Amino acid sequence: MIIDRHVGQYAIRDDEPLINALRKIDANKSRIIFVVDNHGHLIGSLSDGDVRRWLLSTPDASLDTPSRQAANAQAVRARIDDPHGDIAGLIDGPISHLPLLDDQGRLVAVASNDRRAFQFGRHRVSANDPTLIIAEIGNNHQGDVGFAKELVDLAVDGGADVVKFQLRDMDALYRQSGAATGGEDLGAQYTLNLLGKYSLSADQMIEVFDHCKSRDLDILCTPWDSPSVKVLAEYGIPGLKVASADMTNHTLLEDMFATGLPLIVSTGMSTEAEIIEAADLLRSSGSPFAMLHCQSTYPAPFKDINLRYLNRLAEITGGPVGYSGHERGFHIPVAAVAMGARIIEKHFTTDRSLEGNDHKVSLLPGEFKQMVARIRELEESLGDGSARVVSTGESMNRVNLAKSLVAARRIESGQRITRDDVTVKSPGRGLQPNKLHELIGRTAGRSIDEGDFFYAGDLSDTPIGKRDYSFRRPWGLPVRYHDTFKLAEGTNPDFVEFHLSYKDVELNVDEIFSERLPYGYTVHLPDLYAGDFIVNLASQDEDVWARSIQETQRVIDLTKYLRKYFTQEEDPIVIATMGGFTADGFVDPSERPAMYTRIAQAIERLDTSGVRLTAQTLPPYPWLMGGQQYHNLFMGLDDTVDFCERYGQRITLDISHSKLAANFHKMPFSTYVEKLAPFTEHLHIVDAEGVDGEGPQIGEGEVDWPLLAKQLDELAPGVPFIPEIWMGHTDNGAGFWTALERLEKWF
Repeated sequence: MIIDRHVGQYAIRDDEPLINALRKIDANKSRIIFVVDNHGHLIGSLSDGDVRRWLLSTPDASLDTPSRQAANAQAVRARIDDPHGDIAGLIDGPISHLPLLDDQGRLVAVASNDRRAFQFGRHRVSANDPTLIIAEIGNNHQGDVGFAKELVDLAVDGGADVVKFQLRDMDALYRQSGAATGGEDLGAQYTLNLLGKYSLSADQMIEVFDHCKSRDLDILCTPWDSPSVKVLAEYGIPGLKVASADMTNHTLLEDMFATGLPLIVSTGMSTEAEIIEAADLLRSSGSPFAMLHCQSTYPAPFKDINLRYLNRLAEITGGPVGYSGHERGFHIPVAAVAMGARIIEKHFTTDRSLEGNDHKVSLLPGEFKQMVARIRELEESLGDGSARVVSTGESMNRVNLAKSLVAARRIESGQRITRDDVTVKSPGRGLQPNKLHELIGRTAGRSIDEGDFFYAGDLSDTPIGKRDYSFRRPWGLPVRYHDTFKLAEGTNPDFVEFHLSYKDVELNVDEIFSERLPYGYTVHLPDLYAGDFIVNLASQDEDVWARSIQETQRVIDLTKYLRKYFTQEEDPIVIATMGGFTADGFVDPSERPAMYTRIAQAIERLDTSGVRLTAQTLPPYPWLMGGQQYHNLFMGLDDTVDFCERYGQRITLDISHSKLAANFHKMPFSTYVEKLAPFTEHLHIVDAEGVDGEGPQIGEGEVDWPLLAKQLDELAPGVPFIPEIWMGHTDNGAGFWTALERLEKWF
């Protein structure tokens, strides 16, 4: 049993709507919530089942109904000061979480047998939450309050979730405190000498704690004695640390239990029997707790660390476990996270040569920051164990590297497809070779030239077709030179958008077009050039910058030349990814203004007369050259707006890219649209998912299409768009026709 006094995650006011209650039930992952009045008095409980039963039994049911209407007023409850044995006896069978009330009937805690998670300050600790990373300052402040505050600030900069200190009442702790150490062994004398010089008093520690609060940093502290426990509890610290040396000190543990605070317990210097004994005691106390695997030597030899013991520790405790490391480097804590540690504690200093054992095994600020970054990357990499899917980047590489089913000879419409009609060739734009058995024996629904791909539509009796479409704004089709006529035929685009490859720039367009076409056009710069070159107008490398300007000008000149083949009066739009990408991580935000200035300087060197040059909005993680990189520009909302205002530039608002950027910045996408739409000259419309899932079909991602359409009608009326569905041009444009069909209802 654990008794959790962080009731905020379990409680909802009785006047809040049921929809909010359901959201909170989902968020706390306990499948139950408790309804209280404005004074915190318990009204009743609400589970998923309670809500369903109420909805089914209430004719005019609405999720906007106040939560008190559906609450179970007969919910089992207990008093916070009831014996733990009595409370534990009530948590059985259908009752998983029990509300605990004070003498006035107010909800003050929740008891449960669910040890899978607990709340520490503002952080939830569980297998499904980010690792809680603790920067242990301990006594590394050398007894200097100013230095302690400096270490706190450095821990914040390094990405720590929590800073940990130690508090001792020397008179209560040691039989010979102060200078009277003559009767102690040499090791104890050394330790007492350090503590005498470098400990902070309770008042000094509280001053440091106040500084932690001012930096929005949670505090953990090890009380080495009963008076220190009292000081920390009265201050209101969010949790207590049990030092390895005190795991067997059951008297001190009893004092900690009385606070009701979560406990993080190090297991160094202890046998398994002692760990099991302490875990049993902790469970009986009702205190939320986690145990940390620890090797208490300074530094710890790698051969003695035994990280695999984390698995056994999790079996013993039945809840989250962690690792407190005293070895050199930070690779072992990273490995511990991979093995299931949900808490990492590592010593922290600015100088390993300072006096004291802890400094020798501490990380420097830059090393700590690297450890945090590697842990966060590892957490991303671990995933959730769900079924294997093909990522966006893999999809792109699959097209380039995989093989397809291809016509071995011309096949006429209505002809039965035989094995001799089909061969396997690269690239992977068409049906994968494992679909061969489904294709053989079917009747061709279209004429297929030798070398053409087979597509999913060739396996369907009702392939997706195109027609004329109707929108409130001009719409176009993304094309390459070679498929322009094929895609535009049989439908009614207002324009086509040429997505150029670097080889397309070299072609003689007079050999492709012979007469003026009855629609307009836009042009998109190539994404990649030979030699892995990518246009980067923000580059500080003079050669890269000069070539980027040159390649951009060539496309602008080509765009002007194409004008004679199209019937449009306004200047054609040129869409450019203007650069600012990096390969190994995002730049410091302070560097971005200079990068935007560099782009503006490049634009000044371009002859843009006769075209409308636009910068494409970008995602945080672009897929470039077969892998994921980092975009720094036209991804942040405020700096994109500032660029447009400062330099008088317009943008192509890519819906997918900017939705991914909004997700990355944890901002509502509607805010992005609200601020960017007034600067928008052109639209790329496509769905998005997560922070790097660009290009999914309309309605198959996370974009709120009715809201987006409403915003664009108000803020960017008449701005043209294309459906930029990933691989939408394959299968005779099936992806585009599906997208346009779905978009008609909103646009």
